[in-house]
Amino acid sequence: MNGLHIRPAGDRALLLIPAPGTLAGLVDELRRHPVEGVRDHVPAAETVLVTLDPRARVEVVEARLRQLAETVATGGAEPADDLEPVLVPVRYDGADLAETAGLLGVSEDELIARHTGAVWRCAFLGFAPGFGYLESAESGLSVPRRDRSRTAVPAGSVALAGGYSAVYPRRTPGGWRLIGATDVRMWDPRRPEPALLRPGARVRFVREDA
Repeated sequence: MNGLHIRPAGDRALLLIPAPGTLAGLVDELRRHPVEGVRDHVPAAETVLVTLDPRARVEVVEARLRQLAETVATGGAEPADDLEPVLVPVRYDGADLAETAGLLGVSEDELIARHTGAVWRCAFLGFAPGFGYLESAESGLSVPRRDRSRTAVPAGSVALAGGYSAVYPRRTPGGWRLIGATDVRMWDPRRPEPALLRPGARVRFVREDA
């Protein structure tokens, strides 16, 4: 059994609750192998919402989704190395860099090396347009949010919190730990696709001289 739970979400949507450790693979499979009758899929931290075409037969879509989940659970999914990572140059001069390194018990250079050495995956978007929650189990950079949020975090701030990294797409309040900054625009309404990242996208941070 693949452990996938499927719940109705209104008339034309399904909420997928994958088994632990399989959500990322399921999202990648949905991207590579679109399911007929599925209009869109929206990942979150532990679930995926799929919206359906009005003409789709729900039981047929459910069966196909379970097949994809089974492929992931049994290790039959394709390796997720077919996406070129988005390169994000970073000036590692954030206000919380030293404190964050201390929380992790490493030097600032070691923190930076871990941040740039990992391939990060966009798990989902949320909080603000273009704000991608980036995960990387290999980085070992899980730190808690700040006790008190800042009233304004500048656009382009690179941050860590709760096992994720992110780039603030615009000036906004925030409680993540700031380790650097980038000039890359994560959200630009003038682009055909305003959000630079989509769920499943890979990201590599590159150290840039301040």
